[in-house]
Amino acid sequence: MTSQPSLAKEGVKQPHKGDDVSLADGSGGPEGSDGLKAGLKNRHLSMIAIGGVIGAGLFVGSGSGIAAAGPAILISYALVGVLVVFVMRMLGEMAAANPSSGSFSEYADRALGRWAGFTIGWLYWFFWVVVLAVEATAGAVILEGWIPAVPQWGWALIVMVVLTATNLVSVGSYGEFEFWFAGIKVVAIAAFVVIGGLAVFGLLPGSDNPGAGFAHLTDTQGFLPNGAGAILTGVLMVVFSFMGSEIVTLAAGESEDPQRAVTKATNSVIWRIAVFYLGSIFVVLTLLPWNDKSIVEKGSYVAALDSIGIPHAGQIMNVIVLTAVLSCLNSGLYTASRMAFSLGERGDAPKSFAKVEGNGVPRTAILASVVFGFVAVGANYFWEDTVFQFLLNSSGAVALFVWLVIAITQLKMRGIILSEAPEKLVVKMWLFPFLTWLTIGGIVFICGYMLVDDAGREQMLPSLGVAALVLVIAVARDRMRAGAAER
Repeated sequence: MTSQPSLAKEGVKQPHKGDDVSLADGSGGPEGSDGLKAGLKNRHLSMIAIGGVIGAGLFVGSGSGIAAAGPAILISYALVGVLVVFVMRMLGEMAAANPSSGSFSEYADRALGRWAGFTIGWLYWFFWVVVLAVEATAGAVILEGWIPAVPQWGWALIVMVVLTATNLVSVGSYGEFEFWFAGIKVVAIAAFVVIGGLAVFGLLPGSDNPGAGFAHLTDTQGFLPNGAGAILTGVLMVVFSFMGSEIVTLAAGESEDPQRAVTKATNSVIWRIAVFYLGSIFVVLTLLPWNDKSIVEKGSYVAALDSIGIPHAGQIMNVIVLTAVLSCLNSGLYTASRMAFSLGERGDAPKSFAKVEGNGVPRTAILASVVFGFVAVGANYFWEDTVFQFLLNSSGAVALFVWLVIAITQLKMRGIILSEAPEKLVVKMWLFPFLTWLTIGGIVFICGYMLVDDAGREQMLPSLGVAALVLVIAVARDRMRAGAAER
């Protein structure tokens, strides 16, 4: 039986040199936890934590979920929300003990083996560079509608270049941009919930909505118009809109007080999901009947604003969606580059990825991520139905793979933390290990259900194929290194 690997000392990257190193007493120094500069302020981390869970998918894709499940989509969001809360609690436990730019990839590396950290790290990087192309294209569509003189590909290029420059300047500039991007999203949804809530009960002056209260939740074929099975269909449709909650644990490694940032973000994830996801969708479903055609045609939020009588609702929402797109693109580039940086530090990516410039940013890791993002953008324009569709499908289930690895890793990391630095266990997973195993079971069930669902299978099979390929490479690398060490 092999002994458990030790946690690396913060600020010292020695996970594979054979020397067990215990956790340092501090929770981060002026140079960050990975040799990166601690350029993110507490307000940056707070807003990244709040806004990180809000993607453009909430604004754009929620209408399809409502059409598929009716009011029962609230149960779908609640089920996935609970899953995300559990996953974030587990990740928070590990990240508060040892903040790192590699986050769950590095923890998997230490707890499960190099193959696990290598595999999930590269899959996560792959997911976010594909997201870069998706978000750049989505933003370009909106901008072209406003200024058609610039072609869509031109806007995509402009957006990518501007945000690449932002990330290259300093981590502080990324944090500042994300602070304002996320702030706009947060204020917009909070205002939507308050204004919509008043209209639901007929308390909003000048509202065009009849103020039906909760009647729309049941007055059109009941709360479960498409049957209980539609709840699972809804789960598949909404699960990926929650991806991004974990970004704050990667960013914490470049903050002034990583442990405090992670603890605060972990403790606040429940109300963030309750207000921004469940709260806003609840308002939509109480303002309009679930089968109102405008929910799909215009988008759920635009349809809801129109029902209230908000003028220019479509353009207002376009501005908010563009902000969400830019926020997701900004964070996606940051996240992909930091994961590439961590892989480079551990010897699982080119060493140049781990080089930090004088301004504290891993320039090569950023540019490498951007290059692949540009390739994906090109594939979207030239081979949308073939190459780009494959990229989308093969990265589609990565969120579930990441959550599954986090849960399995936490099972082992709890013992490592307790044996080496019990004082670092400032965030604890509830009812361990019962809820951890329950979470693992839930994720495995969703993966299995995707295999029998026609739409889900189109994503799960390519994702499994890519994951298997990366895993084979990881195992082969481990065996080659082991053979070289024996010689």
